[in-house]
Amino acid sequence: MKHKKQGIASKLAPTGKKRALAMNTATESPTLAAVWLQPIDDFLSYLTVERRLSPRTTGTYRDQLTEVAWALTRAQVGDWQMVRRDQIRAVIAGAHRRGLAPRSLALMLAATRSFYRWLRQARLPDLLNPAQGVKPPKVGKRLPSVLDADAVTRLVEIPADERLSTRDRALLELFYSSGLRLSEVAALRWGDLDLADASVRVLGKGSKTRIVPIGSLAIEALSDLAAVHGQALDQAVFGNGRGGALSPRAIQARVKYWAQRQGIWQRVHPHLLRHSFASHLLESSGDLRAVQELLGHADIGTTQVYTHLNFQHLAEVYDRAHPRAKRKTPV
Repeated sequence: MKHKKQGIASKLAPTGKKRALAMNTATESPTLAAVWLQPIDDFLSYLTVERRLSPRTTGTYRDQLTEVAWALTRAQVGDWQMVRRDQIRAVIAGAHRRGLAPRSLALMLAATRSFYRWLRQARLPDLLNPAQGVKPPKVGKRLPSVLDADAVTRLVEIPADERLSTRDRALLELFYSSGLRLSEVAALRWGDLDLADASVRVLGKGSKTRIVPIGSLAIEALSDLAAVHGQALDQAVFGNGRGGALSPRAIQARVKYWAQRQGIWQRVHPHLLRHSFASHLLESSGDLRAVQELLGHADIGTTQVYTHLNFQHLAEVYDRAHPRAKRKTPV
């Protein structure tokens, strides 16, 4: 029996490595043993190459799994294959006692379950998933904050008397017009925009591409920006003045600056504009499926945080309902 277990363990660690427990204490080196770290690294490679997840997402997996590994190491568990369900339950309970929020505990469990699913498929088909069936404390549903339509109007209609006003107005209008994520806006090139067709192509989570409509006021602001700075296909839509693209942090800073400048003292950030886009569109249209598609949510349950509504046609809903998508009527 011992020889069989050693054979399985050899799949988890490089040959010749000692299966020593690395304790996270002040007296010992704060480094996990290879039997813990190597499977994590291999799993992250799978997520990056096969699942095409972003560095930010894989970094979250790394943090969660490393924390679980340290807790199991302190509990004198030898490696991933030796973990029992009651030990995973004890890890979660310990993190809960230390004050980790229910949402974070749920994330830790989800990462551990995913890791063990991969471990079974890739290396150990007979291994039981010890995180399966372990439930975190209940997470209370929290509705996202939003700006009301008047506050959004005040935010995006910025004065034109500053050097960066043309760029920043286009930035704010596009955020609210199309509900894009911060990372999606930061990565935009002019080749991704079709101003004539009033649409933008974005690469979202999981490297999934979607086409999103752009409202007429955002088209107007983007056209003004293109007239000033040009629109070469591979050029960043929102430049930093030095030939590169605005970083996500810089974009956040500009949104915050204009919120304060316009007298909006609510904490305003790019994702708040995405929430506002979704909430206002649902409020006007009642079309949950359309908003799911516009936001690029893989699971409609993610969109249901806003409300539960019926399905209608995507483009019709957008043009009819979004406050800044309505076409101007001729005078």
